[in-house]
Amino acid sequence: MQSITAVGDLRSLVESWRLADRTIAFVPTMGALHAGHQELVRVAKERADRVVVSVYVNPLQFGDGEDFDTYPRNVAEDAKALAGVGADVLWTPTEADMYPEGPEGAERITPGPIGDLWEGAERPGHFAGVLTVVKRLVDAVTPDYLVMGQKDAQQLWLVTTMLETQAPSLDVVAVPTVRDDDGVALSSRNAYLSADQRQVAQTIPRALDAAGTAGSPASAVETAKRVLQSEPLISLDYVALVDEDSFEELPPGSLARSGRMLIAVRVGSTRLIDNARLTFGQ
Repeated sequence: MQSITAVGDLRSLVESWRLADRTIAFVPTMGALHAGHQELVRVAKERADRVVVSVYVNPLQFGDGEDFDTYPRNVAEDAKALAGVGADVLWTPTEADMYPEGPEGAERITPGPIGDLWEGAERPGHFAGVLTVVKRLVDAVTPDYLVMGQKDAQQLWLVTTMLETQAPSLDVVAVPTVRDDDGVALSSRNAYLSADQRQVAQTIPRALDAAGTAGSPASAVETAKRVLQSEPLISLDYVALVDEDSFEELPPGSLARSGRMLIAVRVGSTRLIDNARLTFGQ
């Protein structure tokens, strides 16, 4: 596996692959790689001849008081995590490559109304930062496939929607959430949890499982809230059930047969999100 920093070097390599008629898959990350990222790379390798993995902690998607400065960064460990799973290039772009005009001067991509809901409401400006960096990363790599996880479901929907117009030939591949043995969705921020807090975090998949046994969208939301609120060390940000195509919230009394449940909570100072597809009336 090659390690590349300069965007010009990456583009030269990609051009050589194109001349050799190789297909390319791209996995964008912020580092602190874990088994969930490794699964993304494995799926990418199944789809394409060459796989590029980026590690870049994007300042535009962090708000005031968030963990940009303390976000885990260890490129050497990230390289070890990628060994043997099929990545051809680890690309670690600089801020000057991503934002030659400076992050504050970057023209941001507007995510639209869905970007102002749920995660967008809790983290104003977050999705504009995500879409802006994804577009710039994709422009540099020019992949055939963009491989992303379903754990960040709203982000995945917004990126897919943006790229349908900005890069219509690009195929976005969604990979199911990878979970630890205790059911907690893998996340780089899990490293912030103490042992006791990790036990508390197991309430999140339990809430999703309980909601999955409900007979209707409304009862599913109430069931999930009840499970989460039974744990006093959890602070609930939101529980929502959305239409998977439009990502609009299912209205009260909806007769929908399925939807995607979104959950965001805080365990101590750590914010965790999760989601699952639920079906009803079966």
